[in-house]
Amino acid sequence: MKDNSVENPLRLQSVNHISLICRSVEESMDFYQNVLGFFPIRRPGSFDFDGAWLFGHGIGIHLLEAENPEKLPKKKEINPKDNHISFQCESMAAVERKLKEMDIAYVRATVEEGGIQVDQLFFHDPDGFMIEICNCDSLPVIPLVGEVARSCSLVNLEKMQNQQQIQNMLQQL
Repeated sequence: MKDNSVENPLRLQSVNHISLICRSVEESMDFYQNVLGFFPIRRPGSFDFDGAWLFGHGIGIHLLEAENPEKLPKKKEINPKDNHISFQCESMAAVERKLKEMDIAYVRATVEEGGIQVDQLFFHDPDGFMIEICNCDSLPVIPLVGEVARSCSLVNLEKMQNQQQIQNMLQQL
């Protein structure tokens, strides 16, 4: 019997939220709602600091207003190697078109691995936190140990499992 505590010692289930310190809660809320499609949710009233909670795409974003907003560093350069959160999308072309319409500066990147191409768009929120939009669901998640392949999306997971079964059958012939 496998000891699951070794693979998941803290028994984690999923990412719940990320917290972001911002200059203006209102400006950041506007961005996360109108650019990324999050919606505001109830925040405990017992907090003694300004902030807001949003939810969307299976994750929460907790915005915390900086005590000294003028001291927050201002990032101008879009660096794909910076800390960021990544979202998968249905259409990279539609995202790029929308970013242009909204006059949001972005950087385009492409990753190619084993004949699979992943397109990426990187841009900043109002406080310089990096956002990535990608079509990453086509890139399999392959553990370094073992034979189980996974995908970033459930739809592609089923396709990959079917392909893996076919490859296994072909190897047996």
